[in-house]
Amino acid sequence: MKYVVVTGGVMSGLGKGITAASIGRILINRGYHVTSVKIDPYLNIDAGLMNPAQHGEVFVLKDGGEADLDLGNYERFLDIELTRDHNLTTGKIYSSVISKERHGDYLGATVQIIPHITDEIKDRIKHAAESWVDKDGNHAEICIVEVGGTVGDIESMPFLEAVRQMHWEYGNGDFALVHVTLLPADTMGDLKTKPTQHSVKALRELGLEADIIVGRSNLPVSLSTKRKISSFCDVDVHAVISAQTAPDTYLVPMELEKEGMAEVLLKQLHLEPGKADNSWYSLIAREYTNRITVGIITKYGVEDVYISIKEALKHAGRLLSTEVAIHWLDAELYTNEDLADLDGILIPGGFGNRGIEGMISAIQYAREHKKPLLGLCLGFQLCVIEFMRNVVGYKDATSEEMGAGTHAIALLPEQEGVEDLGGTMRLGDYSVTLDPASRLADLYGATEIIERHRHRYEVNPAYIDEIEAKGMKFVGRNGRRMEALELADHPYFVATQFHPEFRSRPTRPSAPFIGFVKTCRDLQRKE
Repeated sequence: MKYVVVTGGVMSGLGKGITAASIGRILINRGYHVTSVKIDPYLNIDAGLMNPAQHGEVFVLKDGGEADLDLGNYERFLDIELTRDHNLTTGKIYSSVISKERHGDYLGATVQIIPHITDEIKDRIKHAAESWVDKDGNHAEICIVEVGGTVGDIESMPFLEAVRQMHWEYGNGDFALVHVTLLPADTMGDLKTKPTQHSVKALRELGLEADIIVGRSNLPVSLSTKRKISSFCDVDVHAVISAQTAPDTYLVPMELEKEGMAEVLLKQLHLEPGKADNSWYSLIAREYTNRITVGIITKYGVEDVYISIKEALKHAGRLLSTEVAIHWLDAELYTNEDLADLDGILIPGGFGNRGIEGMISAIQYAREHKKPLLGLCLGFQLCVIEFMRNVVGYKDATSEEMGAGTHAIALLPEQEGVEDLGGTMRLGDYSVTLDPASRLADLYGATEIIERHRHRYEVNPAYIDEIEAKGMKFVGRNGRRMEALELADHPYFVATQFHPEFRSRPTRPSAPFIGFVKTCRDLQRKE
């Protein structure tokens, strides 16, 4: 097993995750089998209970792990599936070590950061790397490890010490450290290297030496700037890689290829260069011939909360040569005039009461004005509530989550009495059986599918017959649970209890998104 560790300096939010995912894509394009691990130094066990408006999307993995959004980037860029073992947090590490200490596993030893915490970190990285197998049965040859946060953060210290030990244990040929740093521009447009120098100095103080430095900037990095970084940071000038801000994150691997990342990295890992497979780049570079506008009715004012939805729309649009422009509409502030200008409406997931009535009004507008609509998770539940109120006739229809009224949406039976909120929802992959005559079965090309879930509530079984008698059909089911719905007399009114966006890939766009974007495009052409 070979390891590529990606660290960050100067400031957070530089794009370490995209850089790590891009490195993985470059190696896959050279024929290697790659997996990845994300280290998050926060004390939470996972991202499930973190505020999405502050932390971004909670990405759900196939085994139900609730993880950092960067694992979504890994799955999309590398076209792989990961598990909860591929997301390490301080909470997981310390909880495990304390549990072992209480069990007596350390045989009377004084439990310390070194070696017990660092050994736990190394063991978990190695287990995630070595146990991973892709859909064809191939084991990983290379593991990309992203260390969250910034070098110098107190929370990251044990993880960086574990990385230092791994560097010493594996040595050159099996280990590469890529350091992502900021190159800010002054008022004259000159890139400044001093923050990078201090960041590398902080790395050295921890016993780590960067093998490759990736300079993030809004401008290209000149050769003279690369030489300066090379001189001050003891890195070969060819290993100073410019990572100028790209218009599309999927273009980043191609830009790093142009900078020579593949050659430098493969040399560091003692790997044969091989001939690059450029089919992925050809797909990403496909030009658009159409353009549609989709409105996403939001509860949260941060786009990163909905990053998988954004990417799924992009994947479907690229397949259909259709650029998808997104209008973010606050559920409490938009007007019907805003909706009238859209080609389609998307109602995403979420929790809590805020913005619910605005979302329901948007669903009613889409239903009555024959505007293409896609509802996801909470969006699925709100489609049921709107239909119950305005078609079936229960004016007080609501969700048990929202309070008193006719509960068209009820708590899942297995959630009764659940007190711990973390990791206790219906999470991860579940099978869904589709009605063979449904639009979704046609889009999937199958009647048995697997999709990812994240919810505590379901359609109340007591009202299913009444709802279907009025024309809303539940075309996807898992036993007694309703998983998907459609309206027959509508261009595209589809909603799913599951989250199809989590399994969407550039090479394999999500079926519900394909149908949504295609309908929006085709209706626009007719106007």
